[in-house]
Amino acid sequence: QVQVVESGGGLVQTGGSLVLSCVVSGNIFLVYGMGWYRQAPGKQRELVARIGRDGSAEYSDSEKGRFTMSRGSVNNTAYLQMHSLKPEDTAVYYCNLELGNGYWGQGTQVTVSS
Repeated sequence: QVQVVESGGGLVQTGGSLVLSCVVSGNIFLVYGMGWYRQAPGKQRELVARIGRDGSAEYSDSEKGRFTMSRGSVNNTAYLQMHSLKPEDTAVYYCNLELGNGYWGQGTQVTVSS
């Protein structure tokens, strides 16, 4: 059974940094694309960044230059380094494994205080 677990969220001041981690467990023997999404209160879930099977990363426009997504040394682990955080980055951040219809974690809360 595939499980996706995010961690690393927390409370940080404007301009601060956080690193989110995503670990996937289960009988998965291949590398898949992965994505980080976020959902703020009252808003739809939106893509923040994704990384392909080849390691190439892409970002939404508002995160370019501030966020960096990377893969871990273990298959299907990923990180999201977030710098220069703003209050509008406050949201629950979710990791998605691009396998089949996708597997989601429970999310990790990021709160940026002004």
